[in-house]
Amino acid sequence: MPIDPVSGRVSALKAAVIGAGYVGTCLAVALAERGAEVVAIDSDESLVADLRAGRCRLPEPGLAAAVADLSATGRLTASSSYEVVAGVDVVLVTVGTPTDPRGEMVADQLVAACEQLSGYLRAGQLVIVKSTVSPGTTRTLVAPLLERGGLVRECDFWLAFCPERLAEGAALAQVRSLPVVVGGVGPRSAAAAERFWRSSLGVEVHQVPSAEAAEVVKLATNWWIDANVAVANELARYCSALDVDVLDVTGAANTLPKGSSMVNLLMPGVGVGGSCLTKDPWMAWRDGRSRGVPLRTVETARAVNDDMPRYTASLIADELLKLGLDRSDTTVTVLGAAFKSDTGDVRNTPVLGVVAALREAGFQVRIFDPLADPAQIEARFGFAPAASLTEAVAGAGCLAFLAGHRQFHDLDLSTLVTQVHRPCLFFDGRMHLTPTRIREVLRLGFAYRGIGR
Repeated sequence: MPIDPVSGRVSALKAAVIGAGYVGTCLAVALAERGAEVVAIDSDESLVADLRAGRCRLPEPGLAAAVADLSATGRLTASSSYEVVAGVDVVLVTVGTPTDPRGEMVADQLVAACEQLSGYLRAGQLVIVKSTVSPGTTRTLVAPLLERGGLVRECDFWLAFCPERLAEGAALAQVRSLPVVVGGVGPRSAAAAERFWRSSLGVEVHQVPSAEAAEVVKLATNWWIDANVAVANELARYCSALDVDVLDVTGAANTLPKGSSMVNLLMPGVGVGGSCLTKDPWMAWRDGRSRGVPLRTVETARAVNDDMPRYTASLIADELLKLGLDRSDTTVTVLGAAFKSDTGDVRNTPVLGVVAALREAGFQVRIFDPLADPAQIEARFGFAPAASLTEAVAGAGCLAFLAGHRQFHDLDLSTLVTQVHRPCLFFDGRMHLTPTRIREVLRLGFAYRGIGR
């Protein structure tokens, strides 16, 4: 916490978070909860107005309530002006950094933020970049942009990169507890960033030797996750050909100690989506290629995971054919439009590919997702979702659970089976039902099929 040089009193930390998306809003909330005075800066005037009024549009568990509470205390405010930066101690940059079709980072938002930020920086401030970037960006792009404001030496301001590592659906809990990786543009910057995280959030900090190393940490993490999911998906397809349950295989394989941990095969599913896992491996691939290092595992994993929506649709179609259902007269109800379980985020959702393939094959498709914004579903999929679960499942020949939301696990299947067409396929895309639950599904009269099951 800052100390007044005259009175010696400890004052509240003041922070600005630039970019009020998932990462920025969760981070702002976590800092404000710990007593900091936080201002969220965003170019979206409607988003700023929402935050000022204590409203949060992001479907992250617990986030809306926290924003409402903290806005009422005055510790969390919002602005579209960078002028407020002059009065804070720490600036955290969390703007979006998408990739183009070639896998190259699009830095427009980051450049714009840094250009505006540079005019208001003052000596002694700490700037932390959390936006995912190509290695070298913090040092060779961000630092020069900030220095245009006249602060040209490391002793004037501190600059560090700290990768964002949050998982949607658990982001708020994770930002309060996950260890933070710190890499500075110089040792003084790294030390300042480490002090900030330890004092502001009370979390463990893992310092790496440079900003470049920290930048690679983010890319390596999502590269590993994407590759692991690809192994799980291919294993599921292999197990299906052998009439073996993939979860029996992964459960047994994961009991083997390996290195300092255990074998850790992840769960198969309908594909990979969201704002990070689909782009970060390509960002690493593009950067590696520019340095003469071909990253072939990125290409392979992306190809495997990108094919899963088509494979999922073909599984559903094949099973319905076995049940004697005519595709032109069969409704497939997709339960879960989001890109992963327990979130309402439909950005880059692999469910879109499943729905498109099913409709192209001639099936009628309905969508229901209790967590996703209906307007966003309609914008993404091209048609409105069902208004209720009852409306969604009525007369359906297939219930395709493509997200494993907690609400879906709590469904009363004995009631559900009375509302659907008979026969009806229970398709397990992400539910990962236990053998006991599968037996219940079959006992009630559903047919069952899962990915690799």
